[in-house]
Amino acid sequence: MGKQIIAVDLGGTQIRAARYDLELNQLQRENTLTQAASGVQPTIDRMKAYIRKVLPAGAEDVLGIGISSPGPLNPFSGVIVAPPNLPGWLDVPLRDIIAEEFKLPVYIGNDANVAALAEASKGAAQGCRHVTYITVSTGIGAGIICDGKLLLGREGLAAEFGHIPIIVDNRTVSSVELEAAGPAIARRAKRAIEAGESSMVSNLAQGDLSGIDAKVVGMAAASGDKLAIDVIAYAGRIIGLGIVSILHLFNPEVIVVGGGVTKTGDLLFAPMLKAVSEHVMDEAYIENLRIEPSALGDDVALVGAAALVATDGGNMDISDLDRLF
Repeated sequence: MGKQIIAVDLGGTQIRAARYDLELNQLQRENTLTQAASGVQPTIDRMKAYIRKVLPAGAEDVLGIGISSPGPLNPFSGVIVAPPNLPGWLDVPLRDIIAEEFKLPVYIGNDANVAALAEASKGAAQGCRHVTYITVSTGIGAGIICDGKLLLGREGLAAEFGHIPIIVDNRTVSSVELEAAGPAIARRAKRAIEAGESSMVSNLAQGDLSGIDAKVVGMAAASGDKLAIDVIAYAGRIIGLGIVSILHLFNPEVIVVGGGVTKTGDLLFAPMLKAVSEHVMDEAYIENLRIEPSALGDDVALVGAAALVATDGGNMDISDLDRLF
């Protein structure tokens, strides 16, 4: 069969492992709950067990293991620094731990960075050399490919799109993530209802305002609820303004937007695109720009982890994947 790649998606909720060929076609996939609260070592032990499930019989057939992980992390040292959704993970040398166990090359990348590689190699940005991937979920992150290469920065901490600071209410310093991620959408809806606005959001949450989340707000918005539509639109506008900064700094040819919040579709995308068109400095930035939803869905982190191996940790030019394909 030739060389193969092992990909791992270490998430706050699930650990997924898969085996790919060099054309990044998925050959096998397994998953289990992360159970992050059980601690660092039990989580790593589960990762190892699921890597074994997808390993081929001969280790010599494996090009390497790629791991997509929440950040912050250092892709050069392979150390997971302190991801908020993995409690207790503080400066964990995950790359060395996995490499020692399996005696294979191991590459680790921030989940948004590897998603950019995924979309550029097999998804909505295929064939493009200037790509930004934005994920809008519990948090907001980004991965950026500039002229064919993944932008990492000195410590691997580049492209933290969600933490672009913005001023709200004419005085408060906030950020794209604090205003537009899933928890922010839920928080804004809850505050409005507590202030006396009527909305089916409270009915969908069965009267328990603590049960409001972005999914509930999205369901209400899809049913025509005005408050929910306004809350989603506000998030879309904030993301659009953040995208304007990306356009002015990096001038990409395609921006791919993924993550759970994007399941609201045009309710998010329409105000986002409107904000981009209204605030971009010059039409030249958007004349040939494509802004697309993710083409890879839930598999984006696994495909990206595989692409991380295929591109030598993101150090190869994206066009070099052609020689593997």
